[in-house]
Amino acid sequence: MGDDFQNTCDGINSFDIPSEMLDEIQKNIEEIIANFPVPEDNKLDVIKKINFMYSHTKYMSLTDPLTGLYNRRHFDNCLEREFLRSKRYGGTFSVAIIDIDFFKKVNDTYGHLCGDFVLREVAYLLIENFRKTDMVFRYGGEEFVVILTETDLAGAEISMERLRKRIEDNNFMFNSQLLKLTVSCGISINGNLEFASDVIDNADKALYRAKQNGRNRIEVF
Repeated sequence: MGDDFQNTCDGINSFDIPSEMLDEIQKNIEEIIANFPVPEDNKLDVIKKINFMYSHTKYMSLTDPLTGLYNRRHFDNCLEREFLRSKRYGGTFSVAIIDIDFFKKVNDTYGHLCGDFVLREVAYLLIENFRKTDMVFRYGGEEFVVILTETDLAGAEISMERLRKRIEDNNFMFNSQLLKLTVSCGISINGNLEFASDVIDNADKALYRAKQNGRNRIEVF
């Protein structure tokens, strides 16, 4: 999963406070300010500033600082929620893991600044490719993951093939240097699985098969 890149780019930029804890912190601070012996106008001003800081901090806790996509923790929460919803109400959703082929070679050849550029550009293409109801995350390193709501394997495969072709045809220009990239993808669905983690595990197995079969391709579990 590109551990060398993960250490370089995430490192001290990781923001590791669960959003539930932030909610509790904000609630407690507002209660403290409300009980302070200061003029009401001052209290409102302080609370507004706290709410702004809270919103910004919560955003940071849910997103990847490099790409602006949702992060791994938020994916885990969303996957669990979508899985439980489908268990209760029925319906099918798909999960796709996307891996940039030979990403280490990009870093080794052009440097990590180029690697950062590639990740941001691929993130942009991902956002462009999917519906607003789908959820796009940076899973780690050069891997991304998408939750495609109300989508079976056939529908997911169509969406992922469109993305695969879009990235293959795209011209990535970094400092006047043209780069051509491809991605591999593994897809799975919730089906009759027992745990939410099984969905991502199956997608990961399909991704491994895509790599073993030559990359720049899609495999389904």
